[in-house]
Amino acid sequence: MESGKTTFGAVVLGTCTRPSWALIFLLFTLVTFLTLHLPARPVWFLSGLQPGPYPTTTPTCAGFFRDVPPRKVVLSIEDFGGVGDGKTSNTESFRRAIRYMQRFQNRGGAQLNIPTGTWLTGSFNLTSNFTLFLHHGAVILASQDPKEWPIIEPLPSYGRGRERLGGRHISLIHGNGISNVVITGQNGTVDGQGRMWWELWWNRTLEHTRGHLLELISSDNVLISNLTFRNSPFWTIHPVYCSNVVVKGMTILAPLNAPNTDGIDPDSSTNVCIEDNYIESGDDLVAIKSGWDHYGITMAHPSTNIIVRRISGTTPTCSGVGIGSEMSGGISNITIENLHVWDSAAGVRIKSDKGRGGYITNVSISDIRMERVKIPIRFSRGSNDHPDDGWDPKAVPRFKDILISNVVSVNSTKAPVLEGVEGSSFEGLCFKNITLHGVALSARWRCEYVSGFATEVFPVPCPELRNNSYSSWCSAS
Repeated sequence: MESGKTTFGAVVLGTCTRPSWALIFLLFTLVTFLTLHLPARPVWFLSGLQPGPYPTTTPTCAGFFRDVPPRKVVLSIEDFGGVGDGKTSNTESFRRAIRYMQRFQNRGGAQLNIPTGTWLTGSFNLTSNFTLFLHHGAVILASQDPKEWPIIEPLPSYGRGRERLGGRHISLIHGNGISNVVITGQNGTVDGQGRMWWELWWNRTLEHTRGHLLELISSDNVLISNLTFRNSPFWTIHPVYCSNVVVKGMTILAPLNAPNTDGIDPDSSTNVCIEDNYIESGDDLVAIKSGWDHYGITMAHPSTNIIVRRISGTTPTCSGVGIGSEMSGGISNITIENLHVWDSAAGVRIKSDKGRGGYITNVSISDIRMERVKIPIRFSRGSNDHPDDGWDPKAVPRFKDILISNVVSVNSTKAPVLEGVEGSSFEGLCFKNITLHGVALSARWRCEYVSGFATEVFPVPCPELRNNSYSSWCSAS
């Protein structure tokens, strides 16, 4: 006797052999829901790219940071009189703690723990063989008193403050000539309370260049990870003249109208790995730099061997990753991959101008996805900002061997803009497997003073990118 029960499998098989309008409607509704609500935004199917896992040949941060042993001395900011009520100034407590921990630079190192609470402080300097550890719920809150952000000398590769002549405000967390430093925690927060500084900028009453949230100068072997940095007065994380720096697993937040609040700006630095970070900013999410005009040319301290990967975020005025415009010391051997940018002015941007000099060479940019990005790829000139009258208009930058591949952009509004610098060499450009959806069929790439080759690109590239002398290496897998 046959059972009167119908199995789930039988229902599925039955509907497959005799499809109904109800089932078709159900499937259509399901697909529509997934398309609209999946958090990863399913744009990969448009290009045939796979969202992961990524090939094992992908560069890693292994070797960039040399592991450090557990610190011999571990103390809390409370051991130095700190009060985490969000009102009491802890500036002297932080400075006293660092002075004490300097004793252990060559005696096993030291770690300063920041417990749950809100710890108001002015700027303080780090030391070598040192760990700053923020527990869950810990907030380092920046002082609103400009006097607690002392004025320091300008960087030699800039010649002056980036915004104002003369010196500049020190960063909230600062380090100069230090090594083997870890800044980490259980997703604690460093809050720069930058609105005061932004208003000085908006009102044109800023006397000195704003301070960064974290700046490290001439330092080596640094790990910055697992924290939230927010509301920086100026650029958020700025390693300059550094080597072997890893910035990983960070959340960096600023209001989208906050001026010049770049996320991470490696500057005249070597062996830097920036990966797995989420950034919302009023400027570039990541910007690679190497000095400003004749000061950068004279110092000749390049940025080289830099990896930027698995970065996601938004900036309405700037780009996901920028190179320049301060690039006068040279930039080379750059790998940018697995970038996700939305609601932004540009996805990838290279910025330069006359007077910069320097070079940008051997750059690989791949596996980029964008949504509602105005100009997905942009090379621009005409920044028209120079430190003083000493800049040389004959100092033009050189560009060579820049590969951009595997790019998908949806809801774009403009085709790429590639503006080279008159009198410079901008050659060896390679564009592969690039699809920009939403751009009008009549849209054309705008290109000047550039040369290279493009293959599997939509919309159709400009004539300057049809130079067959570059086709062999550009088409190679």
